[in-house]
Amino acid sequence: MTALPARPDMTTPDGGSAEPPAPVPHRVLTALLTLAVPAALALVVVAVAAAWADDLPDLVAVHFRPEGPDGFGTVSSLVGWTVGGIALAALVSWALGTFLGRTGMIRRIAAGLGVGMSVFLGGGSLGLLAIQRGLSDPSLVGDVDPIITAAMLAGVAVGALAAWAVPPDPYRVTTRPPPADAPSLPLAPGERIAWVRTAGSHAALGIAVGVAALLLVLALALRTASLVAPLVLVPVLVVALTQVVVTVDVRGLTVRSRLGGPRLSVPLDEVVRADVTVVAPLREFGGWGYRTTLDGRVGVVLRAGEALEVERTGGRRLVVTVDDAGTAAALLNALAARSRIA
Repeated sequence: MTALPARPDMTTPDGGSAEPPAPVPHRVLTALLTLAVPAALALVVVAVAAAWADDLPDLVAVHFRPEGPDGFGTVSSLVGWTVGGIALAALVSWALGTFLGRTGMIRRIAAGLGVGMSVFLGGGSLGLLAIQRGLSDPSLVGDVDPIITAAMLAGVAVGALAAWAVPPDPYRVTTRPPPADAPSLPLAPGERIAWVRTAGSHAALGIAVGVAALLLVLALALRTASLVAPLVLVPVLVVALTQVVVTVDVRGLTVRSRLGGPRLSVPLDEVVRADVTVVAPLREFGGWGYRTTLDGRVGVVLRAGEALEVERTGGRRLVVTVDDAGTAAALLNALAARSRIA
């Protein structure tokens, strides 16, 4: 995620200044998930390593090649690097969720990243120490691939659980119709209509296939089972983040991965107005994918060019690069206006 300077003030339907971005919600829970949970895991690592100290060799294996360990260090150095890694992941995640987490999706990413990385680092280190208890020669340690794989899968699972624990955005309703200058489609009374498009990045899919192929070659050449989990996870993650279905209907706007999640939505009664915009990914969002900026915009940025931009209550904005964005914006404004007719 890359934070950029805020955009110039926009206007509201009554011609005044756009409402400022709402404060980031649920900051206490964000701190608990991204700081307190990793801190507790770090303390567990320190306490368990201290309890095992007498059963461990003076130097423990800390780096491995397919044929066995090739790097050694003290228990305290391994624990220090582990705690440092957990602290870094926690601070980055806390900052992301605290300062940029105006939408639930960003806060979920922050919580999942902080907790997941802490579990992976802490679990991996404790696993390495566990298989060396009672050894006098750390070079005799057994296969570590199951340890790394288990720590990785545990990190993904617990990180997903932390993301699930993040509450959704506060519900903020507006009764004002979109402004008269907003694009709109004529709708007959009671007419039911929906707009659906798919959007994606072919380049990202190509990169995912290339990475998966490289991991497969490495796993076979190095006989390293710990590469199997990334071999599966990387393509799934890329598809989840770069292939989406965009829908406008009586519920509002929905942007969901072709795998079902992640999912972003703007309820119809939170739509202030919808427009077409042109996106320059690097200049505006700092890159491609799911992005956020300091002014409260969240972007599903899969390419440069035409995009749908929806202003919602609370000073929030959602930008999605998708073809035929003009029709989507006009339909969303029309549906929002019709829903607010007394």
